[in-house]
Order: sequence, then structure tokens, then C-alpha cells
Amino acid sequence: MTTVLVVDDEKNYLVVLEDMLEDEGYRVLTASSGSEALEIIQAKPVDTVLSDIKMPGMSGIDLLDRIKQVDPDLPVILMTAYAEVDQAVEAMKKGALDHLQKPFDNKDVKRAVARGAEKRSLMRNIRHLETELGSVWGNIVGKSKAMDTVFTMMKRVADTPTTALVVGESGTGKELIARGLHKASSRSSAPFVSINCAAVPENLLESELFGYEKGAFTGATSLRQGKFEFADGGSLFLDEVGEMSLSLQVKLLRVLQEQEFQRVGGNHEIRVNVRIIAATNKELKDEVDAGRFREDLYFRLNVVRIDVPPLRDRRSDIPFLTAHFITKFGDKLGRTVNDVDPEVMSALYRYSWPGNVRELENVIERALVLCRGTTIKPEDLPPEIRESPEIEEGLDTLISWERGLAETLDAIEERMIRQALKKTRNVQAQAAKILGVSRSNLQYKMKKYGLLA
Repeated sequence: MTTVLVVDDEKNYLVVLEDMLEDEGYRVLTASSGSEALEIIQAKPVDTVLSDIKMPGMSGIDLLDRIKQVDPDLPVILMTAYAEVDQAVEAMKKGALDHLQKPFDNKDVKRAVARGAEKRSLMRNIRHLETELGSVWGNIVGKSKAMDTVFTMMKRVADTPTTALVVGESGTGKELIARGLHKASSRSSAPFVSINCAAVPENLLESELFGYEKGAFTGATSLRQGKFEFADGGSLFLDEVGEMSLSLQVKLLRVLQEQEFQRVGGNHEIRVNVRIIAATNKELKDEVDAGRFREDLYFRLNVVRIDVPPLRDRRSDIPFLTAHFITKFGDKLGRTVNDVDPEVMSALYRYSWPGNVRELENVIERALVLCRGTTIKPEDLPPEIRESPEIEEGLDTLISWERGLAETLDAIEERMIRQALKKTRNVQAQAAKILGVSRSNLQYKMKKYGLLA
């Protein structure tokens, strides 16, 4: 249950707010001073703080400063009976989630607290992800079922010499997967070498991979090592391997089988110990059938296959990815953004993301550049995202004969829970009522589907 701490030196406000928020399904704690509030925060789990600004002793703004030192992720909403613009500006600059003026509208209070609860839940999940995955998988962010399948496969094959084939659309993060496999392996102290087979002209790709001897061709004025030699003892990532010519595929196959090769223009064999991780946005089996890819090489590369889902199939990861990119580009650009307008998040969910995670990353960087305050607004988004139509999500998108009845029913149940939580702005008591289940049953199911920290 979400816990809200209400801080005010006027008892009447404490009583009114406590009753109102308890009716909304929150657990409510109260404090009559800033110092008492700090004691509670240090002793008990709190998800959102709703505090008056004008209090004897420690003011609400002073309390905000102290809270940010103790728990930077804890959302703080400030209230005041004095309509002073400079106080509101100061509060928002210091990281307050919202600013309410007394006498307040109950709807504004409920909306602000719901935003605080939503942000707290998001940040808790992000911290959990950073702890659970960050040390191993680096910048790969995801908590969806689709990504959980990817992580499970990665854990099983990372510390093996087995060739891995990473398959996914452009922009899904295939190189991040490859780097994660290398980092989690016993080869992590050795080089990780990457080459995009589609970005190098066909007549140069061979010398890039295998190197060349002095005098091998016009312009070869000295010996040059290739990617295989640089990657000796480590991992070589062949991105867009489906673009490699048939003649070069033969030579790659030999290296995979024999772990040795000759430089261009060379006569002696060079032995290497390299783990190959290949990636493609094509279905290589179709390329084999079309005669554009060697079947024997396909089987050598496709020992372990990791399918990376497109962003449209893992929309529940969008909040985590958004927060990750806000932190990344906030540091890079020197910008402080503390919040995302709910309309922005709604638009991000609606959009189809043909460019996948890479497109989302670019969109968030653009938003931080254009953002005029500490909150990303709809006007900071590109028009095609801001104006994207609602997604028509029918049951047909959830039904698959490949995953069977039990998993399909789980997918439908998860979808209904997500929609109920979205409709009630994450107020579990209201969501449980809509779904016709008890709150404890809802919490059990939220934990089952990774929706509860």
C-alpha cells in the first residue's frame, strides 16, 4: 500500500487530508513539524510527502532540502496559504514535485499525490533494475516479460565460448546485448571488438576482418592487423552479418571451424581464440532460402539465438527507459529534469516506435534540449509522437497458439490490471474495485507480473 506523509502545523488540515487520502486507498502518516517528519521518514517507508511551507522552526522548503539529502527519490509536494510566486519557483527549482495553494481543491491534491505515488513506484523499480542488472548488463534497461526472457537466455550463455546470434529490428539494442554477453563472461578483461558489416564496402571488409600484409595491394605500405587479431582472447561482434558477401562468408566459416585464418596477401596461418557474437535485423533462414546466405554458416552462427523484442512489444519498459535517458542526457547536457507530464507518457505509450529504443533515446534527448523547466511537456515532443493516435489493442494481439492457454490468460489478466492501474493513476484500492478483486489479491497479481516493487 502506498504511504503518504502529511506535514502541517495546523491540526485541521492534518485531519482533513488524512481522511481524504485514506478514502483514496493510501496509508497516511501525519507530522506537525519538519523535524517530526524527518524522524518518520528515517524510521518508516514513505512514498510521497505532502507538506505545508509556512511552519514554525523548519519550513517546508527546508524540509525539502533535508529530504533530498536523505532520500533524493522521495517526491515532495508543498502547500502554502500565501500565493507567493517566488516561493513556488524556489520549491520547484529545489526539486519539489508540485506546489499547491491553500485553500486547495481536493481534486488537485488527489492528482498531485497520485503523481507522487506513480513517480515513487517508477523510481523504486528503476533502482531495483540498476541493482539487479546494472552491474552485469550495463545499460540494458527492461523489466517486461519479453526482456526477462532475453536476460534469462543471456545468463545461460554469457560465460561460454558458444557462438551467439542476436536477432532484432534496427534500434532494439543488439550491440548492447552483445556487450552484455562479453561483460558477463570470463573474457571480460579481454577486448570487445565490433564491426558493422553493412557499413564497410565489400572490397574492404575482408582486410578489416583479417588484416593484410605489406604489399598485398596498392596502398598496403605496411602490415596491418585485422579485427580477429585485435579480438584475440575476447569477443568479436559482427553486426548486420546478413550483409556479408557469399565469398567472404566462406572465409568466416573457416575461421569459426578452425579458429585460424590468413591475412590478405599472407601465406601463413594465424591462430586466434575469439568468441563470435553476430547480429542481424534479417531472418537469416529466409536469406538462406533465397540463396543470399550460406546454410552451413547459418547453422554455425545460430547455435544460440537471442531474439530482442521491438519496443512496441515491450511498452511497459517505456517509463524505465525514459527515466534512464533523462538521467543520461541530463548529466550530458547539464539539465535538471525531475518529472514527465502525464500527457507525455501517454503519447510515448501510444506511438508505434518504428525506430525502437534508439528512436526513444533521440526523442528524450531532444525533449531535454527543448524543455524550458524541470518537467518534460507535450510541446517538447516531435509532432508525430505528440499527435499519434490511440492504439487499438484487441484480444487478437494477445492470443498466440505458440504460448498456450495458461500464458495467454496471464497476458490478458496483466493487460486488464495495467489498464485499471492507469485509469486510477495507480491507486490500488480503486483499481481493485474496478477489477472486482480484493486489494491483497491485486497486490499478489501485481507482484506476479512485476508491477509491484
